[in-house]
Amino acid sequence: MGVSIAVSSGVARSLGLFVMDTLHISGFWMPACIGAFAFPLLSLLGWLMTRMPQPSEEDKALRTERVTMDGHTRLKVFRSFMPLLVLLFTANLFVTVLRDIKEDFLVKIVDVDAAGLSAWAFAQIDGVVTVIILGLFGFAAMVRSHIRVLLMLLCMVIVGSLALSFMAFNYTALHLPVVMWLFLQSLAVYIVFLSFQTLFFERFIACFRVKGNVGFFIVTLDFVGYVGTVLVLVMKEWFTPDVVWLDFYNNLSAFVGIFCALAFFGSAVYILWRYRKENGRHTDNVHVFRWGKVTEGQPSLGLAPDVVTDR
Repeated sequence: MGVSIAVSSGVARSLGLFVMDTLHISGFWMPACIGAFAFPLLSLLGWLMTRMPQPSEEDKALRTERVTMDGHTRLKVFRSFMPLLVLLFTANLFVTVLRDIKEDFLVKIVDVDAAGLSAWAFAQIDGVVTVIILGLFGFAAMVRSHIRVLLMLLCMVIVGSLALSFMAFNYTALHLPVVMWLFLQSLAVYIVFLSFQTLFFERFIACFRVKGNVGFFIVTLDFVGYVGTVLVLVMKEWFTPDVVWLDFYNNLSAFVGIFCALAFFGSAVYILWRYRKENGRHTDNVHVFRWGKVTEGQPSLGLAPDVVTDR
């Protein structure tokens, strides 16, 4: 569901162009036409979600029970992991702003007609990006150790962030074809964005045995990120209404890439330090997890069930 954000962006843009260019429906009625087509699919998929199986005993053993977090619990979790969450929320603010600028103003950043792109080019590019990200996340899902997955994801988003800066600083020198540039931009942006919309906080909760669910983390990420997007757009309208969108996007991605790479590196250092600290504190109370089976006892708060085997 999270990765669908990537493919839906290109598909929505391609459908919009197809409806207007081929079916000759006006831009005013185009959203209504696509919405009428999507509504039955949305209803069907919503019903299918109610048929999903409940967690098995192995699921419960590998993770923690998901419970509703009230205001007191959210504040307690935030205080406990404040350095990490501040870094991640701030970095994701800039990533969300960059993604929104790219998706909402792509036709101003890239001259579609001059590049000779068809209406379905966006769907094809984002479709390939989605398959690649699904493969990466699918591999991560096969790794049982939560701390290893967290570090793996942080390495991926660091590489994605540095790639954004590299392409921005070397835009003229690289002289990439438009299709290749769009592909690399989408891949780098969505690897960073979707890592925290899908796997990261799920594994974070399981690794540190947080009594709660991912809703608090993801909603906070989205709230902070979209507020940042609105502020950037308001400041742009006030101070530079005639901005050159390609230059604006490249300058923004250069800054975002460097800042996020540093923030994610600091997050990785903190997570590893916190994990080792918790491990050393609770080693005597931790059971051993091997090959999906749990031995006697319950894991201590702050620890994943694979702590001993990781050591």
